[in-house]
Amino acid sequence: MRGRTTGVHALTSIAIRGVSRSFATVDGTLPVLDRVSFEVPERSVVALIGPNGCGKSTLLRIVAGLLRPAAGQVELDGAAVTGPDPRIGFVFQEPRLLPWRDSAGNIGYPLELAGWSRARRDDQVRDLLGLVGLREFAGARPHELSGGMRQRVSIARALAMGPSVLLLDEPFSALDALTRERFNAELLHLWERTETTILLVTHSISEAIFLADRVVVLSPRPGRVVADLPVGIDRASREANVDTLALGQTATLIRRHLAGATDDPTPAELTAELHRRQRERPVRIEDLGEPAWFDPFGPESGT
Repeated sequence: MRGRTTGVHALTSIAIRGVSRSFATVDGTLPVLDRVSFEVPERSVVALIGPNGCGKSTLLRIVAGLLRPAAGQVELDGAAVTGPDPRIGFVFQEPRLLPWRDSAGNIGYPLELAGWSRARRDDQVRDLLGLVGLREFAGARPHELSGGMRQRVSIARALAMGPSVLLLDEPFSALDALTRERFNAELLHLWERTETTILLVTHSISEAIFLADRVVVLSPRPGRVVADLPVGIDRASREANVDTLALGQTATLIRRHLAGATDDPTPAELTAELHRRQRERPVRIEDLGEPAWFDPFGPESGT
């Protein structure tokens, strides 16, 4: 295992206890989450999957302290979350970078707000740019970067304060399939180096199984936990059999609870595609080449 990066808070667990949340509408209130409870042990990866509108993103914002629950609470290491916490880093679906700042300036922005000295800030930004493979693009502004590179900057910014919890809201959903697979593999490498606890929202069954130790499935709105499934496949086997993850027993169980609300193709489509690939040649994770964010001149690097 690679060494842990500097500046990371102590390992942190997440407990979500009976969380409910509604939103006001012109017709009254719209229940979004209903008594959601589950735990994310320290330094584990849990994927949250469910139909559109079931409250997955809302739940992430509650965990981050950006929204307050109507009932229940979220705890970090047994202490209730009452507002934004420096132990938590958040990566949104879109990078949300400041267009007038370059990569280094965007990554360093949280450190400026926290009052870090210029020298200390520069050292941290330099380390983070190296972590996500963008040192050569420190001076590039968002419009000069590809979508994948912008998301790398967003991840580096989320790691700026050395969080022990990383919340990811479908961070790779806008990327093409090949780049998304590369990013998933490198996200695991990043997790090894930073020792964070990760809660990830995704619509992809195969992505959830590839990344997570457990998969929590939510019902249609209002979101309730309908399944909490251990993946039960060691990570080496996942990397060696990435194309078959959406066809296994865990995927079948997830699919039953989702009732088709997923980005994945149907099992028949997956089987046909797998057979097509195997006729050409077996596909393994190493066949994908160097991970995308350590290959800034690779296929995804164009603007």
